[in-house]
Amino acid sequence: MICITGDTHGEVSRFSAIGKACSLTPKDMLIVAGDFGCIFDPDGLDEMKLERLAALPFTILFLDGNHECFPRLYGFPMEEWHGGKVHRVRPNILHLMRGQIFDLEGTSVFTMGGGYSIDVMYRIPGRSWWPEEMPDDDEYAEAWENLKKHSNEVDVIISHAAPEETMKLFVQTGVFHDRFSQEMRLNNFLEDVRQTVKHKRYFFGHLHMDRTLFRDQTALFYDVYDLQIGERIMQQE
Repeated sequence: MICITGDTHGEVSRFSAIGKACSLTPKDMLIVAGDFGCIFDPDGLDEMKLERLAALPFTILFLDGNHECFPRLYGFPMEEWHGGKVHRVRPNILHLMRGQIFDLEGTSVFTMGGGYSIDVMYRIPGRSWWPEEMPDDDEYAEAWENLKKHSNEVDVIISHAAPEETMKLFVQTGVFHDRFSQEMRLNNFLEDVRQTVKHKRYFFGHLHMDRTLFRDQTALFYDVYDLQIGERIMQQE
């Protein structure tokens, strides 16, 4: 089984709860759609969290969001895994890098991490905020190149941030009152991917909501879905 959930923000207890509720085994995977948050302290004071996760029986995969310490994250060994690039944090914990396409049990998955910190004014550069939270030109280019190699077709798209038209609809319907121009390049890129790339399902996090949306999109926070069939298997309590 391949499961997916939203932002975990370093809450280790969520992983064990999901593993128990979903009966995850060493053959199973759990994907976090950004803001993993267990690699956030620049001094590595959260290493104990990683050791606790390393003791779990299933594989943890995560996209980066805007609550990661990128210098530490990028310091882990990079390797090719299931067709795409990852940082191997622990034997069973892998960072799914930006713009990659992975073959997970016969399901093709495109990943694009990154997102803007709306609380940046309260963060400390180099301690609790890093500019790498937003993708750069090379990452956008690599993403399009990888999609081209796959004839612009995948089974599932996963991002941390949401596509632009979805963000516009949230503002129009009063879900959000403000937009942040700093994230719009990423939102527009994701909208281009959504419209250009043939896919069956689209999952994203970042917005702290659990909601099934139009155009096969699902916003994730606490809920857990079966990635391959797109059905919810664990609901927020």
